[in-house]
Amino acid sequence: MLKQRLLSALVLIPVVGVLAWLGGWWFTGLMAVAAGLSAWELLKMLSLDGHFQPLMLPGILLAALLVLLPQGEAVQSLLVLAILAGLTGVLFLPRQSAPTDLLITLGAALYLGLTLRYLSLLRIREHGLMWLTVTALTVWIMDTGAYFIGVRFGHHKLWPRISPKKSWEGFWGGLGSATLAAALMAHFWLPGVSAWQGALLGVLVGCVGPLGDLSESLFKRQSGVKDSSQLIPGHGGVLDRVDSFIFVAPAVYLLTQMLGW
Repeated sequence: MLKQRLLSALVLIPVVGVLAWLGGWWFTGLMAVAAGLSAWELLKMLSLDGHFQPLMLPGILLAALLVLLPQGEAVQSLLVLAILAGLTGVLFLPRQSAPTDLLITLGAALYLGLTLRYLSLLRIREHGLMWLTVTALTVWIMDTGAYFIGVRFGHHKLWPRISPKKSWEGFWGGLGSATLAAALMAHFWLPGVSAWQGALLGVLVGCVGPLGDLSESLFKRQSGVKDSSQLIPGHGGVLDRVDSFIFVAPAVYLLTQMLGW
């Protein structure tokens, strides 16, 4: 398992790094693929109990399209009209569960497409590569800190109904690690952002990042699976790798917009 994880990381990290460095449609395309694959994994998990039959291909395509769409009210209006047309079309589907199937499909696509889109928006802003790098490293450092502190000192369960292994000690370890890391990286790498402002960024990531992980844990617990898929050997699925960013990406982007960073 460890060998698989290392080999997968050796392949994926350079690919993601190069596409992030190139930016533009290269990175946006990567995010669209990630959103589409994550939507496939989520819809597949939600269909396992046999009560629902999500519209797999439309859900995948909509999640990817939401990432690719350019900004603008006209484009957003066209998207709303397309969704309303789809809702109308469900009246002609023969399955009794068709309305629920469609809403599950729409929910999964919007949940992933609209959130992962913010990673692309973060990349195209001024100094976008550095903002993306700092955000990603803060998330990974948070996860690492939470894991090791949780393993060593974790005794008080954070949310046992959803994720029995997570502890409050791990949460505070991840929060502290994210805060310190973001403060240092902001001071050295983000023009015009102080260490204190970077610490605020780290606190935000440390608080909202676990929500993405817990949300995916809830889906997996409902579906009775350990990983969202086996697409990435040793790491599970794409959704397993991006779950924290589902909450972190919009939060960081909106913070930078609100504070004018």
